[in-house]
Amino acid sequence: MSRAERTLAALRSALAENPRNGPIWLEVAEILAELGRTSEATEACREAVRYLEEKTEKQRAEALLSELVPAADPAPSNVFTLVRGGPAAPATPRPLASVSTEPVTFGDVGGLDTVKETIRMRIVLPFQHPEVFAAYRKKTGGGILMYGPPGCGKTLLARATAGECGARFINVAIDDVLDMWYGESERKLAALFEEARSHAPAVLFFDEMEAIGASRQQLRGSPGKVLVNQLLSEMDGMSGRNDRVLVMGATNAPWHVDPALRRPGRFDRVLLVPPPDRPARLEILRLALRQRPVADSVDLAMLAKKTEGFSGADLSDLVEQASEAPIREALTNGTIRPIDEKDLLGALARAKATTKEWFSTAKNYATFSNVGGLYDDLVAYLAEQR
Repeated sequence: MSRAERTLAALRSALAENPRNGPIWLEVAEILAELGRTSEATEACREAVRYLEEKTEKQRAEALLSELVPAADPAPSNVFTLVRGGPAAPATPRPLASVSTEPVTFGDVGGLDTVKETIRMRIVLPFQHPEVFAAYRKKTGGGILMYGPPGCGKTLLARATAGECGARFINVAIDDVLDMWYGESERKLAALFEEARSHAPAVLFFDEMEAIGASRQQLRGSPGKVLVNQLLSEMDGMSGRNDRVLVMGATNAPWHVDPALRRPGRFDRVLLVPPPDRPARLEILRLALRQRPVADSVDLAMLAKKTEGFSGADLSDLVEQASEAPIREALTNGTIRPIDEKDLLGALARAKATTKEWFSTAKNYATFSNVGGLYDDLVAYLAEQR
């Protein structure tokens, strides 16, 4: 970890204690901007502008924000666009998988700085600066397999990676591949890879990877072995066909994924996506509440402290439940009132952390099946939590 990253981690911890400290938000924004993490710097800069009171510092934050988000040229109001008439365009064929068009960046992902930095170096920077990596004969593309408890941001990280790269994001669900007819699953899988190659740069994301790339030893005589072989063949990308195509996978059960998928050239990076720590929980709560009416008296630092073990999805659901009482009141009396601390604490009293069950299972694999150091990061995380 570099000196700037260590400083950033310390500042995040300080914000977990006092999330309304404008000078710290400004310092975080400046460090993120120096590191080239533009989307995250923009979010931090907006918070700095919101909380800074000293005029000089506020002007400094506003100047940085204008550099990070340059104003778009306004469209002239007196210009008409002529559209040629004619027959309607042919209907667009149904896509093979879900293609996301809503932009998401690392600035929309709370916490997970270590995971984001690994993805940035492994994936984002080769896409943004191909000439530097080409000088070292370093190929762009490849594969990353993320694992961890459900609801901790694996899918959001994949979408944000595509957003940072300016790449098309193709989200592959199980039913986009698996088919009851023999040979159809393999055909669909090959077609998905061809679609990604024809629209490169692209991020091809497989959720629940254990369902598509299950261990062939466990499958025995199942037809699923053929599907795994097809996946291995497609990820090999013979003749450089997978250049500028990133394959990302997510799983809650990495111990059920075929070991051959983890060799270099396929999923050559296996990353643990843990539950958010306290600074990350504060950031997730802030992002979940940023476009909602919220009372100034809400103490997010206190909430972050009380939600130990909560996943990102748990925290988002907490905010959703806290919104229900103000919505009911607004429907009754027609007045929009902000979400207050009472709403959030009431929702917290009903909420439960959903990550504990996963860790009780994962601990056994990390203890007795850590062959080749595959689960070293999980072992280290469990040791930190003791």
